[in-house]
Amino acid sequence: MTTFLIVIVIVAVLAGAALVVGRPLLRRQRLRRRFGPEYDRALGQFATRRDAERNLAERERMFRDLDIRELPDAEKDKYENAWSALQERFVESPSDALAEADVLITRVMHDRGYPTGAREKRMEILSVRYGHSIDRYRQAQEIERLREAGKASTEDLRQAMLHHRTLFTDLLGRAPVPVARGK
Repeated sequence: MTTFLIVIVIVAVLAGAALVVGRPLLRRQRLRRRFGPEYDRALGQFATRRDAERNLAERERMFRDLDIRELPDAEKDKYENAWSALQERFVESPSDALAEADVLITRVMHDRGYPTGAREKRMEILSVRYGHSIDRYRQAQEIERLREAGKASTEDLRQAMLHHRTLFTDLLGRAPVPVARGK
């Protein structure tokens, strides 16, 4: 019977060790899957992996406290039409269209119940649900800064519009209507 007790104690110790080691690994995998590129960005932003993961978990808690709602189809249609018009304006005035794209995204966020205050906090909250597209939105914001400094090419602005469209599409929950092309 003593051998049996020893085996039970060893199994219990191994199970406890597996929990101690496995739990952080499972949490890490879950956070990496949920946040995508934002997970790696957080790792670079904080001194330790633990601090980065704590920040990501805090974002999840803040997100759970929000009252996010889906938009009715009529509102989605209105926003899709606004986006189509914005894309058409891009041909004549890329810089203005890019600035308007960010305003349109902010309006969609507001109508859905997302906070629209400080840009970085806004992106942190969005990263909880849209971790894979928020990286592209950050790239668009960087191009926007280049535009404001007069250092962005038309191709840069086009790329930023595509990045904005990715987040816009995700926020809306369906793909925008394609721009009609003249014959």
